[in-house]
Amino acid sequence: MKKSVFLATLVVSSLLLHAQSIKPNLQELDKWNIVNRTAAAVHEDGKNAIKINEVPNDGQMILKGYQFSNGTIEVDIKGKNAPQQSFVGIAFHSIDDKTYDAIYFRPFNFMNADTIRRWRAVQYVSMPDYPWEKLREQFPGKYENKVNPVPDPDGWFHAKIVVDGKKITTYVNGSQTPSLVVEKLTSTTTGSIALWVGNNSGGSFANLVVTPK
Repeated sequence: MKKSVFLATLVVSSLLLHAQSIKPNLQELDKWNIVNRTAAAVHEDGKNAIKINEVPNDGQMILKGYQFSNGTIEVDIKGKNAPQQSFVGIAFHSIDDKTYDAIYFRPFNFMNADTIRRWRAVQYVSMPDYPWEKLREQFPGKYENKVNPVPDPDGWFHAKIVVDGKKITTYVNGSQTPSLVVEKLTSTTTGSIALWVGNNSGGSFANLVVTPK
């Protein structure tokens, strides 16, 4: 009897833990606030995805009615190997579309022949006070890094972003070794989550899973 109760408790605990995760439907556009972009549902390389178009300035697809503090954000992303035309990632702790933290990738630097640029493949920013230009100038190499293992610049890759208080850790393609570890630069502790694309960039996103801590 005791063993049965113990096993039942484990099952319930596991279900509760799993229930904490949310998997927003990226293709139900009424659940999203789309800023400075258009988006279309696509079936791409076997994935039910959302494709965001390319126009000047940054763009976002903000999940409505959800606030994120600490936990894990996982998503499949596809950019392209086009210099200065592929900036793709996730914004979080968003107060509005101008005030947020973000982790984003530059796929065109994943395998860049210029090895210095490979160290600029993944980037943390905190907008509007800490854009990448300011961080690179004042803290060279601290808020950007190369990606390991190296994904196909034109293919899908999996990003896992772990937010734990001030610590933000980014993993790629299931690696146990982080590609980037930074300390958050602002005091915001909660906010919205968004799919993020940079200037003149679009991208495809699939399989978004958010697990709060």
